[in-house]
Amino acid sequence: MKKIALVTDSTADLTEEMKNEYNVHVIPLRVRFSDREYLDGELTGNEFYKLLATAGELPKTSQPSPQEFKGLYQKLLSDYDEVISIHLSSGLSGTVNAARLGEKEFESRVHVVDSKCISLGTALLVIETGRLIKEGLKCTEILGQMETVRNRIETLFTVNTLEYLEKGGRIGKVNKLVGSLLKIKPIVRVGDDGIYHSHGLARSQNKALQHINKSFQNLAKGRKARRLAVAHGAAEEAGLFLKGLMEETFHLPTTIFTQVGPVIGVHTGPGTIGAAILFE
Repeated sequence: MKKIALVTDSTADLTEEMKNEYNVHVIPLRVRFSDREYLDGELTGNEFYKLLATAGELPKTSQPSPQEFKGLYQKLLSDYDEVISIHLSSGLSGTVNAARLGEKEFESRVHVVDSKCISLGTALLVIETGRLIKEGLKCTEILGQMETVRNRIETLFTVNTLEYLEKGGRIGKVNKLVGSLLKIKPIVRVGDDGIYHSHGLARSQNKALQHINKSFQNLAKGRKARRLAVAHGAAEEAGLFLKGLMEETFHLPTTIFTQVGPVIGVHTGPGTIGAAILFE
């Protein structure tokens, strides 16, 4: 039986337990404050948000280079027959393009997949792929199922302000005018095209979380939830509130509850709370 290595990038926000359970190899992105650059993962979430609060300007983020991807693939292919490499939406980052440049000389042994998701959405796609690898499916069979799996993942989140999305150039099709409305909390959906779309407005964070829960109920019509993931950016109490709401609604334990990592956090800011569901 051929051995398949599973790769993703640090923006998937996988917990250590998930990485170990599915033997996921993670390549880090970078975040640069004015005087220092960090690999995604070098800073804890709490350390990052403290730095962000005192930063004079918005930090910059960058993806791994094609050479870094090439080096990782080369190393893995000495132990594995093939590699499946799943990454942050190409609509939000150049990471997928860098991975595709890095895979070029490995012919059909490396398979780069655009998750068309962020954070938890990517994580759920990675976990499902890891499950299929553990079940012993061939690489061609897994790749054949991935488009279907990707289309069964829904991701929604709310932010305290659109300032970070706008400054970071990741605003997508979210209405910028919302950002100027005092106390209005936008709800954002990651669309099938892998970019951000407006999905609603709420007058408080609490109402925004209830809106997210209700939106998932609407998206679930005719489908059953299989996995649930929840994350927050320096807003653990609100994250736990959403987790409780969704577990009660879907009668499903949360697979992942975590804090959004630095690279995603740069573009969403503190007070972000979101969730993703994989449907059957």
